[in-house]
Amino acid sequence: MSDLVGDARHLSPSAQEALRLRAVAALVAGRDREDVAAMFGVSLRAVDKWWAKWQAGGRKALVMRPWGKPVGVHQALGEAEQAAVRQAVLDHRPCDVGLSGQLWTRRLIGELIAKLYRVRLTEPGVGKYLKRWGLSFQRPDKRAVEQNPEAVRRWHEEVWPEIRVKAKVDGGEILLADQVGIRSDQVTGRTWGEKGKTPVVRRSGNRFSVNAMSAISTKGRMHFMVFTESFTAEVMCRFLDRLAGHFDHKVHLVADGHSAHRSRRVRDWLATHPDAVELHFLTPYSPELNPDELVNADLKHSLPKQHRARNQSELAAETRRFFRRRQRQPHIVRRYFGGPHVRYVLDENPMSF
Repeated sequence: MSDLVGDARHLSPSAQEALRLRAVAALVAGRDREDVAAMFGVSLRAVDKWWAKWQAGGRKALVMRPWGKPVGVHQALGEAEQAAVRQAVLDHRPCDVGLSGQLWTRRLIGELIAKLYRVRLTEPGVGKYLKRWGLSFQRPDKRAVEQNPEAVRRWHEEVWPEIRVKAKVDGGEILLADQVGIRSDQVTGRTWGEKGKTPVVRRSGNRFSVNAMSAISTKGRMHFMVFTESFTAEVMCRFLDRLAGHFDHKVHLVADGHSAHRSRRVRDWLATHPDAVELHFLTPYSPELNPDELVNADLKHSLPKQHRARNQSELAAETRRFFRRRQRQPHIVRRYFGGPHVRYVLDENPMSF
């Protein structure tokens, strides 16, 4: 008859460790080895093995040990080599290091490893290294090649804090503004359809568009103007007139360097209304610094889902409805400041309009 009374191998490692320690404790207390085996449902061979380990190494010989090979054992790349490849992926594009393409894939990272260290890895093998390095496959954000990183740094560390100080001294409010165009033939998003057949969206053959100018604040306020003509200095002045009429304190308006914003007509308007609006310009080629860009994206994403305008008047009406809806949702307006764009410091009292 076999001396195997039970099999503890189905237990978790931590449960097996507890079983070993309890069995040895029973032996130390004076129990017979046969009683201990029967009590814990294990073989006499296992009890004798645990007792021998206890006598040779004490409690440390019975505690749980990690299974498998230690991390780093028999890896194709050493720690220094892994660190170098990881940094190259973060700091450079494939084309910067003599490979083809703008974006890193597992295949291209494998080619880089082969080029640097003459080590060939499969794509799943490269994926294991990427996971170990804390990297994930992501959609990249876009930056203009003309953008000046030093100017962006100054915006973060110097210009924006100065604007906040000015607004606080003036008892004013900061708004970030941008303009957007909406076309009748724009289709965004996805819909369900029969597999293998692309769904068709019916729209008017007459193409028309409207434009809008909006401005948002960290307090959750939104102001807008919808118009059908092109965006010019005259339109900008009209928007400034509206802003000045809405506030009884000074507005610090932040916008991009559009030619209409810098026009003589706008400068003259600002000179005659020094206590109403002060205009500040964003760093060139840096739309990601303006949270109002997210308003534009939200607008273009929302309109086609709600209705399909048949003429310019309907498109203008739908655009106004979108902005009025957001005006009643200051919590959503505030979220624009915490998206993938630069995270601006929100005002402590969001309802202090």
